[in-house]
This record gives sequence, C-alpha cells and structure tokens, in this order.
Amino acid sequence: MSPEDLLRELYDRTLVGNAPEVLRLTNEGLTMGMSPETLLFDSLIPSLEEVGARFERGDFFVPEMLIAGKAMAGALDVLRPLLAETGAETVGTFVMGTVKGDVHDIGKNLVNIMLEGAGFQVIDLGVQVAPERFIEAIQEHQPDIVGFSAFLTTTMPMFKANINALEKAGLRDQVLVMVGGAPVTQEYADAVGADGYAADASAAVAKAKALIAARRASATV
Repeated sequence: MSPEDLLRELYDRTLVGNAPEVLRLTNEGLTMGMSPETLLFDSLIPSLEEVGARFERGDFFVPEMLIAGKAMAGALDVLRPLLAETGAETVGTFVMGTVKGDVHDIGKNLVNIMLEGAGFQVIDLGVQVAPERFIEAIQEHQPDIVGFSAFLTTTMPMFKANINALEKAGLRDQVLVMVGGAPVTQEYADAVGADGYAADASAAVAKAKALIAARRASATV
C-alpha cells in the first residue's frame, strides 16, 4: 500500500468510525515511516471535519459523530506522544469541565474529541467541577479557552458563578470563556457574559478557532 493509499483508507475508515482499522492503519503508516503530522493533518483531521460537515447538513447524527470521534481518539492515543516529541504546534489550549452539580459528560467528551482532532490541547477536568478547580487549572495550564458544560437547567447558573470566580481571581481577561450543553442557548451565554457558545461539537471547534484567531489578531494590532 502506498502512503497516498493509506491516507485515503485512513480517511475513509475514520469517517465510518471503524476503530480497529483506524488504529491498524495509523500504526502501519508509522511503520512505513510516515510522520505523525502527516497522518493527523492529511487524513484524520480532514476526515473528522467531514464528519462535522455531514452532521451540520443533517446527514450524520450524534451516534455517527461519537463512533468517528472514538475511532480517532484511538489513533490520537498513539500519535499524541509522538507529536509531543516533534514539538508539533497546537491550535490552542482548552480547559474543559462539566460544572459543579452536574455529572453528564457525553456531550463534553464528544467536544473534547473534536477539539483534539482539530489540533487543540485539551485538559479535561471531568464532571462536578467546582469554580476553585477551574481557577487552579487556568493558573496551572494558562489556556486560551475555558469551557463550561451543563446538561441540567438547574446547574446552568454555575456558568455565572464560575465567571464571577474568574473575575475575583483576576483571570477573566486572560482567558476566553465558552459555554454549552443541551439546555444552553446563545441568549443565555450572552446573559452570563460568556465569550462564546456552540450548539454542538462541530460548531464548538469552529467557534473556538474563531475566538482564538480574533484575540490573536487584536493582540497584534
């Protein structure tokens, strides 16, 4: 199999979420001497972007996104340490967590996979994350963005509590804030003072990239 054939096959297998084949082809590519960057940026990321595009068109649904994301996650487990060794550039750093009082994480995990697939470094704090834990993680990792996820309407007020905690700690201007989850709307995100909102994992990646690009552009002006 030529490198071009392998990249095409890896793209196709990622698209349909065939995890064992994605892992096999990733390892085969590395054995052939292909760089982890080539596998990631020429095959895996374009495939996951196509998954996101199909989701937005209504051709794919959450289950298809999940299995494609999980297939790619297996490849990322192999590639991540190799990419770290080569000093591959990340798009940005994203601290993510489900807010205090909420234990739902399927949506958050899917967003994490899509962000990693797009080249972000993701620090996942898990569920039931208190404001103090977000503060600690921001101080430790200096992320570009912090993401608050909520599935329950009763835990959505934690968005504002977290943002208030950031302001009190003097960190609000240092980090972009994104919020999301099933009951969350753009209007609610605006009301609590978040910088960004996304209705699904694919939109979250696009929004995160746009927010970082806008901030970096304003910093160079």
